[in-house]
Amino acid sequence: MHYSLRFEWLGMVFDISTILMILVTSLVVLLLCIGMTRNLTSAAPSGAQNVMEWIVDFVTGITKSYISPKKAAGFVSLALTLFLYIFLGNQLGLVFNVNTAHHNGPDHQVSEKVKDMLTLSTSEEAKQQKLAKLEEELNASDPQSHGVIIGWWKSPTATPSVTFALAFIVLLYAHYLGIKKSFGGWLKHTFLNPIHILEEFIIKPLTLPLRLFGNIFAGEVLIAFLLGVGIFGSIPLFLWLGYSVFVGSVQAFIFTTLAMVYLSQQVNEDH
Repeated sequence: MHYSLRFEWLGMVFDISTILMILVTSLVVLLLCIGMTRNLTSAAPSGAQNVMEWIVDFVTGITKSYISPKKAAGFVSLALTLFLYIFLGNQLGLVFNVNTAHHNGPDHQVSEKVKDMLTLSTSEEAKQQKLAKLEEELNASDPQSHGVIIGWWKSPTATPSVTFALAFIVLLYAHYLGIKKSFGGWLKHTFLNPIHILEEFIIKPLTLPLRLFGNIFAGEVLIAFLLGVGIFGSIPLFLWLGYSVFVGSVQAFIFTTLAMVYLSQQVNEDH
């Protein structure tokens, strides 16, 4: 079991490794875009500019497939940001696997502050259960035991809070556009049909983030298992890493596509 350091602020629990990976992914996207557009030319593109133009054309194609052409240009930057962030975020957990092992010894004891951060929970009962398991792993006498493993590097999209936040932003923006276009029309579309109420407030908010989280999290769990197998897992690990790159790419495409579909339902004239 991998632990992560967490802290509480204003009644909310924050995972330090998740925050770290959100910032790293954002920085990678920013630096990549700057690097690939630093030497733009109006001549025939080559190298990094060619790749960036292909990505922009690909995302523009997704946007124009669902949003009317005269409005699609205003949503390309959002679609591009979502696609790059999710695609790169999905791959970061495949590149590195950074964990640290900790255990109690004669000359070293894990501090109570760290224990509190590792077992932070929403209830005292759950915290005590985690603490008992933590103490058992910290004080394990088995020479094969690695003690407590703290994870530092993972795909941010392997955390449900991140995928739910992305989905919340997209859906909230979609409703804002619907209200801005026509408050009466938005009200009629959203609340007068029970199926639409179910779709807007239960189906979309659950399926959009859970699809992304489930695929990426399951992939990283299997990678961790194959790493633990040792040399016998080398070939399956290599094959699974290649497949995980494909899955991460497909999930970025699906999330971006669904985001544009949901936005189109609010901004297109025929809705």
